Amino acid sequence: MVTAVNERPVPTGEGLTFEKVWAMFQESRQEADRQRQETDRQMKENAERQAERQREADRQMKETKRIFDELGRQMGDLHNSFGELAEHLVAPGIHARFNELGYHFGEIMPGGVKIYGEDGQLKAQIDLLLENDETVMAIEVKSRVLGKDVEKHLHRLDVLREHRHKKNDTRKILGAVAGAIFGEAEKKAVAEAGFYIIEQTGDTMKINVPEGFVPREW
Repeated sequence: MVTAVNERPVPTGEGLTFEKVWAMFQESRQEADRQRQETDRQMKENAERQAERQREADRQMKETKRIFDELGRQMGDLHNSFGELAEHLVAPGIHARFNELGYHFGEIMPGGVKIYGEDGQLKAQIDLLLENDETVMAIEVKSRVLGKDVEKHLHRLDVLREHRHKKNDTRKILGAVAGAIFGEAEKKAVAEAGFYIIEQTGDTMKINVPEGFVPREW
């Protein structure tokens, strides 16, 4: 069975003239031009669609970055607000709470004490510092205390000890961690590290001293 193909029959030599051959050539060229134009049109449309998709993707990426930047700014502001709130909550009366434990601190340095290395790089920052003739108490203030905060404060006190040795300051250094939100597991970790636990109670702060607690000295 032979399938019919819809093609223009090729004329035989009978009656074939130059005019007929030229007409066929012209028609074939016109068809080729039409197909090429159609292909060009489709390619142009595809390119325009691709460019539009890329512009939309770029716009969405810029918008996403703007949103993340704004969230980062807001979270930074929120973190700072919590930090300031916590420090304002802790700083006013914390020396009195420690004095009740027999320390008799006469000086408090709120607002952050920064320690720089010889290369000028910041090595540690302490939120609150209480001092007397014998003892320095370095307090880390967090809105919510996490386990990682304990390790960071241990490192912070190592840096402070080294810094004070270089200044011929041989007073013993103790540490404390204060938090507006303090989980039981975090309290245990803080106490096991040898830090005093300072937690919120109402609109003030109290020092939680577990039974058998012995503060670590640097």
